Amino acid sequence: MKRWLSIPVLALAALAASAAPPQPMSVQVRSGQVRATASFLGKVVADLPYGTQVEVVQPSKPWVQVRTAAGQTGWMHESALTTARLQLKAGSGSAQAGASASEVSLAAKGFTQQIEREYRSKNPTLDFAWVDRMEAIRVTAAEAEAFLAAGQVAPREGGAR
Repeated sequence: MKRWLSIPVLALAALAASAAPPQPMSVQVRSGQVRATASFLGKVVADLPYGTQVEVVQPSKPWVQVRTAAGQTGWMHESALTTARLQLKAGSGSAQAGASASEVSLAAKGFTQQIEREYRSKNPTLDFAWVDRMEAIRVTAAEAEAFLAAGQVAPREGGAR
């Protein structure tokens, strides 16, 4: 008798889990790219700034299918997202209000301002001019697509293989 009752209970539990509201996530990089396919070579369908919230449609490690507030659906790499609710506030960049633009930039590189200061103090003769120049280079999606087409590189669908 108990066994017969457990089947409907399991079915109800499965239904409840599938009916759970989508989990919101926030973009944790300076500019998160939503792509048409789950690939770094997929066409960019949207660029989302730091702190933008997206709705998770389907996780498929290491990619997450998301829907933007504007209704665009696409794929983002899980490293660009966090479950924390982030906010970027203009002004002083105080920790309680959010992160400053320079903190966001450093975080995208895996640094904090303190780590960069310590590294520079331990390596005073290093010239960071070329690093700064490289950071200033911007490649548009169209330029990247033209480069890939010229090299006859076709993106693989899905995650890393």
